[in-house]
Amino acid sequence: MRLVIARCSVDYAGRLTAHLPSAPRLILVKADGSVSVHADDRAYKPLNWMSPPCTLKEGEDSVWTVVNKAGEKLVITMEEVLHDSSHELGTDPGLIKDGVEAHLQELLADRMETLGEGWSLIRREYPTAIGPVDILGRDADGVTVAVEIKRRGEIDGVEQLTRYLELLNRDPLLSPVKGVFAAQEIKPQARVLASDRGIDCVTLDYEALRGIDDDKLRLF
Repeated sequence: MRLVIARCSVDYAGRLTAHLPSAPRLILVKADGSVSVHADDRAYKPLNWMSPPCTLKEGEDSVWTVVNKAGEKLVITMEEVLHDSSHELGTDPGLIKDGVEAHLQELLADRMETLGEGWSLIRREYPTAIGPVDILGRDADGVTVAVEIKRRGEIDGVEQLTRYLELLNRDPLLSPVKGVFAAQEIKPQARVLASDRGIDCVTLDYEALRGIDDDKLRLF
């Protein structure tokens, strides 16, 4: 990981345009190729970012240009670099989920037909270069489906599933792969983002699933 603290301005050009005026900011360049720009608030959420796969070019005029496969650009104009360091974090052991989230995954994997008639399981915790997908399955038409499960569905969960889908769709043996975002509660902003990215949302009733109740899922 590369960590840069700099006074900079940021411009994004893609499906829309956005501008961040000059200010001190934290820029993270991760081993997976992602680039994110952070302020000293907003918790973990970046002000702007580019998900992998993307390329970063550092110009001689202190301008960073990040371009993804869709041609979208993130241009970071450095005015003053206050800190620049790189750190090798090694292989991450992954997130250890709480009992409810882990049990939801187990229940859905055992009863894939609850997501739709004719659905089947390929594997739980399907490995990828950036972490395991909760459930990989197939729908009734034989299309591969990646399912990400959360207790509370927020934007970061949709972003996580998006990154998995980008990787999985590069595999010709799996592609095309569609996504399902499943949670006990899904925030409105997460639903909007999921819809924009062609990801289906499923609201889970944990108690009903535990009781093997047929009326256990609500699809939106």
